[in-house]
Amino acid sequence: MAPRTLARGMGTFFKTCEHPQARWSKCPHDYKIRFRNAAGRQTEESGFATQDKAIDRLTEIYRAKRENPWSQSKAERNRKYGAMNFGTYTEEWKAGQRALAPASLRHLDSLLEHHLYPAFHSRRMATFDHKVVDAFIQTMERNGVGLATMPVTLWSVSRWLWCGEGGAGQVACG
Repeated sequence: MAPRTLARGMGTFFKTCEHPQARWSKCPHDYKIRFRNAAGRQTEESGFATQDKAIDRLTEIYRAKRENPWSQSKAERNRKYGAMNFGTYTEEWKAGQRALAPASLRHLDSLLEHHLYPAFHSRRMATFDHKVVDAFIQTMERNGVGLATMPVTLWSVSRWLWCGEGGAGQVACG
């Protein structure tokens, strides 16, 4: 049952029978495919009589994911903001926020100065991923940051990273 992997991100196809991979073309058992769905969860489908039908289905799924408007808006944000560092990005974002009250602005500046800038100021926006954010959380816990400060700080980071300008991200933007 050694799966055959296609291009990165497309998924794999395989058979669960006892036949070696070299005999799959002559084997009567159906092919199965494994891929990541739009939500990022691993998914399997079965019932493909030929290798070509399994590959065609994987290709169809791959194209549908790539043509998803969210993927396109994410790519546009990466092109526009990817090379920009976090400090520049947040200053640009703050300048565009007309509805921030003076108290909110002071609170935001405090979060930036004491927690976010020391960790991320020079980091390019395209280099953020879940591991970077997890390491930041662990550092905050090690440094004894208060439980009331952590969620607000993380909400601010997630808003900048995933909401971007268009508000189309994984976090509720509003």
